[in-house]
Amino acid sequence: MKAGPTAKADTVSATRIKPSRGFSYYLRRDWQLYALLLVPLSFVLLFKYAPMSGLMLAFKDYKIARGFWGSDWVGFQVFIDLFARPEFLRAVRNTLLLNVLDLLFSFTAPIVLALLINEVKNVFFKRLNQTLLYLPHFLSWVIIGAIAYQLLGHGSGMVNNLFEQIGINRIPFLQENTNWLFTYLAIGVWQSMGWGTIIYLAAITSVNPELYEAATVDGAGRWRKMWNVTLPSIRMTIVMLLILSLGSVMGGSFERIMALTNKATTEYTTTIPVLVYRWGIEGGDFSRATALGLFQAIIGLILVLLADRIAKKLGEEGLL
Repeated sequence: MKAGPTAKADTVSATRIKPSRGFSYYLRRDWQLYALLLVPLSFVLLFKYAPMSGLMLAFKDYKIARGFWGSDWVGFQVFIDLFARPEFLRAVRNTLLLNVLDLLFSFTAPIVLALLINEVKNVFFKRLNQTLLYLPHFLSWVIIGAIAYQLLGHGSGMVNNLFEQIGINRIPFLQENTNWLFTYLAIGVWQSMGWGTIIYLAAITSVNPELYEAATVDGAGRWRKMWNVTLPSIRMTIVMLLILSLGSVMGGSFERIMALTNKATTEYTTTIPVLVYRWGIEGGDFSRATALGLFQAIIGLILVLLADRIAKKLGEEGLL
């Protein structure tokens, strides 16, 4: 039986696409939400994007007396002079060395720690360890540096005093370049690994328990479950945090360096953030310091985008 004109009209009207509504409609409907959004948006624009206008200093021969607009435009001459300075090459080398080693140890330590804590069955012991391991994250690097010199100082450090009493020679943990490097890395791992486990433990709690039950049926022990179930389940979280961490490979912590540095160890303490401070704050050469900071930011952005692209090529979701 053929459908009549009325049935055809009803079918067409039922399948007709609703007209799209513009932004003004949603603005009138949800204006309270948009008003609340103005607060964080204004903060980002004011404190994140507005200061970017100062990047013009990297292309000017900035003089305080002549002001921001009165200083001469020199183009890329500041960068040419920057790349020719021996301090720049030394800072790049030290920054890469410290941050790559720090990424190798400080990034993997929270993963291992989260896997071990997850295997602890005693709830009280598990929570106690989590609390004790989180505490160093809340200490400033000034306090951590003071504690490090009290414990590891060569002349009056508690650890060296103990070594002397039991017949072991004193070790210059913070007064010799190679020892300072290993001490720097160890302190960084101690300070950050507890806090880093929070994200991984949260990811582990979302693992489907049926996967562990299936592994148990197949005869897998704790270590096999950890390797074949837990790690693959949190792989996406690990990749995402790794991509974000690569952005700071050319940066590093200025406070950490300054808290642990001393006149006896100067081989590895000249990094890009330290050089920006010396040139900009101490030396008053704002153009060179801005150029160095801009170079650091661009390299960090390139590393993040490159890592994100590689992660997508390998089948991961990535960031963008």
